[in-house]
Amino acid sequence: MSFMTFVARRLAWVIGIMVLVSFLVFSLLAASPGSVVATLLGARPATPEAIEQVTAQYHLDSPFLVQYWDWAKSALSGDFGRSIQSGQTVTSDIASHLTITLQLALYALVLVLALGITIGIVAGIRQGSLFDRATSGLSVLGMSAPGFVVSILLSYLFGVLVSIFPVYGGGNGDFTDRVEHLTLPAVALAVGMIALIVRQTRAAVGDVVDQDYVTFARARGLNLRRITLHYVLRNAAAPVVNTGGLLAIHLVSGAVLVESVFALGGVGQLMVQSVESKDIPVVQGLAFFIALFVVCINLLVDVVTLILDPRTRDGVRR
Repeated sequence: MSFMTFVARRLAWVIGIMVLVSFLVFSLLAASPGSVVATLLGARPATPEAIEQVTAQYHLDSPFLVQYWDWAKSALSGDFGRSIQSGQTVTSDIASHLTITLQLALYALVLVLALGITIGIVAGIRQGSLFDRATSGLSVLGMSAPGFVVSILLSYLFGVLVSIFPVYGGGNGDFTDRVEHLTLPAVALAVGMIALIVRQTRAAVGDVVDQDYVTFARARGLNLRRITLHYVLRNAAAPVVNTGGLLAIHLVSGAVLVESVFALGGVGQLMVQSVESKDIPVVQGLAFFIALFVVCINLLVDVVTLILDPRTRDGVRR
C-alpha cells in the first residue's frame, strides 16, 4: 500500500465517521424531551406565526430522513441554524467563543510539549537517578489531580495570596494582557497532561536507550547530544506523537471545567450554558465541530507517525 493510498483510505474513514456523527448529532433534536417545536421556540411565545416559522425553517413537517438530509446540506455550507438563546447563527455564536478556547489550548499545548517532552527525555536517559525518581513521583501526583481542583488551587495561590495573575475573564484582547489572563488556566489544563507525556516520553526513551544500536553509538565515541537527537528522539517519537494527539483532543474536553472556573467565556462555557438552556442547535453545532476536530487530529497523528517511523512506512508499502 502506497503512502497516498493510505492517506486516501484514512480520508474515506474520516468522511464515513463524520456522516455517522452528523446523523447522531442531528438525532439530538428528535431525542430532546418534550415537543421539538417547543424546544426550538425556547422562551418565545408559541404563536401560530412562530410555530409556522420554526416548522418551515427546520422542515419539521417532512419525514425524519428528509429533515436530516436538509440539515446536512445546510451544515456543509456552515448553516447550523440559529441559537435559541442569542438569536444569532450557530456558526457566529461558536466563532465568537472559539478564539479564546484555541488560544488557551495552544498555550497549554506549548507548556505540555516544552516541559513534558524535555523532562521525559532527561528522565529516560537518566533512569534510576534522583531526578528520575522525583519526576516519577511528581508525575503520578500530577495525573491524580483533577483539572478543576488545580484551577481552584492556582486561583487561590497566585490570584489571592500572591496576586500575580488575574483569575477572572480573558482580558481585553491585547497580547500581553491575554497571556497574563490565560497563564493560570493554561497551567491548570496542562498539569495532568504534562505528567502523562513525561511518563510516556520517559518510557519510550528508556526503551530506545537500551537498544543495541544506541550502545554501539556510544562505543563509537559519539557525544550524548548526537545520540539523543539522531538515535533516541527519532525512534522514540512515534509513541509520543500518538500520545500528543490524544492530549490535543483532551485539551478541548478539559477546557470545559477550566473555562468555567476562570470565567473565560470560551467554547467550553458555551457548551455548558447551551446544555443547561436546552439550546439544541448550538449543542448540535458544537458536537459536530468537536467530532470533526477529533477525527482530524487522529488523521494527522496517523500521517505524522507514518512519516516518522520507517517501520510503519515499510508496512504500508507491503
